[in-house]
Amino acid sequence: MRALPRRTYFLPLLGALITLAWLVLWVWGQSPYARFLSHHHLGELRNSGLILVFIAGWTVMIVAMMLPTSLPLITSFQALTHLRKNQGTLLALLVLGYLCVWTLFGVMIYTGDWIVHQAVEHSLWLEAHAWTLGAATVALSGLYQFTQLKYHCLDKCRSPLTFIMKHWRGGQEKAQAFRLGAHHGLFCLGCCWSLMLVMFAVGLGNLGWMLALAAVMGVEKNMPWGRRLSAPLGVFLLGWSLTLFMIPALWATGH
Repeated sequence: MRALPRRTYFLPLLGALITLAWLVLWVWGQSPYARFLSHHHLGELRNSGLILVFIAGWTVMIVAMMLPTSLPLITSFQALTHLRKNQGTLLALLVLGYLCVWTLFGVMIYTGDWIVHQAVEHSLWLEAHAWTLGAATVALSGLYQFTQLKYHCLDKCRSPLTFIMKHWRGGQEKAQAFRLGAHHGLFCLGCCWSLMLVMFAVGLGNLGWMLALAAVMGVEKNMPWGRRLSAPLGVFLLGWSLTLFMIPALWATGH
């Protein structure tokens, strides 16, 4: 019997990897280690020198949430390279480049969280009003929904074939495949970093929030009408942040 082309195996394997990532997140969320996916407990990891635990959890989350949003690019690249004997390697390098960008962003978030906690520990006002940090994060995410950079990155992500043709020349193919994935990861980051920051503020172990935000980001990035979602989402986030700012004030005044 004639063997199936190797390219037929890649997408099923990728789908299995994404499914496994969601399963791992669910199991992790039920375990005693679930707190290590919440920024409220990152101090424990830092004190124990277990940053790799956070990076591992973050990377699994990226595979589950963000990798599905880039399937149009992956399938377009698969079609373009279908005659190459090393297509599987090129596809793997494409995905690796993409994941590396998001993993580095996770390290930046981890570092930024440490800086913020240091600021809170050295400021009596911030310590007494720590809730403003979460509200400000949500407000920042809402404002970013209206920026030209957000729309520029969305346009790049919605044209995967055009993006590939601009960055793929075929020479030094392995390095180019990795760079292509990394370039796409940067534009994907430009689309979604602020929403992932909200995810971080809410708690990385909240599976319901993960599913909801993954669906929103997938629609926003890939659907022809996805751009129409950006402004209403921004309004929602700004309204949410206003509520977060107001509730403590109302509570303090006894209303």
